Amino acid sequence: MAYFNSYFSSCVLLLLVTLSWRTSTGVPVPTPRAAEECGGNCSLRFKELLLNIPELLSSDVLWYGINSDQMAIREVRSAETPLACAPTLTQNCMERNSTFNESECLRNIMKDIAHFGAAIQSYLESPLRLPEEENKLLSPTLEIIQFLKNCSSMPKGENDSSEENTAQMWGDNPYANRLEMQKMMRGFYVRTITINRAMGYISSGDHRQ
Repeated sequence: MAYFNSYFSSCVLLLLVTLSWRTSTGVPVPTPRAAEECGGNCSLRFKELLLNIPELLSSDVLWYGINSDQMAIREVRSAETPLACAPTLTQNCMERNSTFNESECLRNIMKDIAHFGAAIQSYLESPLRLPEEENKLLSPTLEIIQFLKNCSSMPKGENDSSEENTAQMWGDNPYANRLEMQKMMRGFYVRTITINRAMGYISSGDHRQ
């Protein structure tokens, strides 16, 4: 049992190190496919998203009245993207020994992007403390997301039920909505780091060797 626990821990460590090897900062590198589909701007837009969210998290307007003791990360949409975008392991570890599927990884990335975009949009349609100012702050994020959705490799007509139900996340209390929104944005930031690292892994071409 001790040997198994040690072997399992080594495999998990190998997975994490491999995922962050070329992109420890989370900054993406353009893939040939993404560059072709998005006019060479997809990489820049993913980086913009990565840099945009911390700015939002520091806003006194968006999180008015929320103290540091209430800060938490809301559960991210699903664990599908980290699993689908994990690099191919060089050892037969855990249960994931299949080859890396670039299409599946990109498809899950775009599901995440669509989900969080819909959540932010529906938040702006809920009762807000300062509608004009909050719209001004969040609109650039929605613009980045819309651009990325347009250059997605996700098949046309493929809908995510979680995207359709985002309006149910918000109620009639602006303060409660702000609190949930901050938790969601913190989770979105963590997911964006994962996405950028995955894009860097795709760009490295290691999975094609």
